[in-house]
Amino acid sequence: GRGPPPAPPAGSLSPPPGVQPVDWAPPAPGPWEAALDGADAVINLAGEPVAGGRWTEARKLCILQSRVLATGALVAAAAKAARRPKALLNGSAVGYYGDIPEGDADENRPPGADFLAKVCVCWEEAAAKAENLGLRVVRLRTGHVLGRDGGMLAKMMPPFQLFIGGPLGSGRQWLPWIHRHDEVEAILFCLENEISGPVNLCAPAPERMRAFCRELGKVLHRPSWAPAPAFALRLLLGEMAELVLGGQRAVPAKLTAAGFRFRYPLLSEALADLCR
Repeated sequence: GRGPPPAPPAGSLSPPPGVQPVDWAPPAPGPWEAALDGADAVINLAGEPVAGGRWTEARKLCILQSRVLATGALVAAAAKAARRPKALLNGSAVGYYGDIPEGDADENRPPGADFLAKVCVCWEEAAAKAENLGLRVVRLRTGHVLGRDGGMLAKMMPPFQLFIGGPLGSGRQWLPWIHRHDEVEAILFCLENEISGPVNLCAPAPERMRAFCRELGKVLHRPSWAPAPAFALRLLLGEMAELVLGGQRAVPAKLTAAGFRFRYPLLSEALADLCR
């Protein structure tokens, strides 16, 4: 694959060559709307981080509204454009399916009933309104994105480096993951290949939490021996603990059928690249 655009130098806020930044403060209208006029496509992944703090009622509302209102603002701007974008690739998550202890979750699986599932349903419904404008809409149901600079992996590595790493909860919950490189490539693949509807962005070999931690320990040359009990996580994190105590065996059925090839299909390969 071609890979993502070159990253700016460390510590720099300058965009990569060829990228024109536009200030955006959704859902308020503004000069940013002009950027959609004549654009080929819009890729929207904006939303308040779900793991940024304990889920108070106010924070849950922020998590929901940051996604739904931003997406609605983009659809409204597209409706006003003289030359509308051809496609909207909009964020979602495999959390759409809820907690599924057993069985695969492909794109045909119905939604779950927990908080994150309801957020994803509302987010996707907001994006689907662009279809009424003639846009091709892709709903990007992303798993845990593994990268060096943040996300789940960055939070899990310090305990392992201190020799106190281990699985969270029972360790039997499924953990659908994807290497950051493959996440970018999969989004571009959807853009360039006229794919529409829901698409699971996750590697073809999901792992249970226990196996994930065992592989991470192996790559870091550390043991995976200190599990964090579910009751302690719920006491510490409240409802947000379900982010790591639940899971689903999400599989990239649509990407695979369309011929997408993962650079890092196996967890061992992904972690070896990211932890070197």
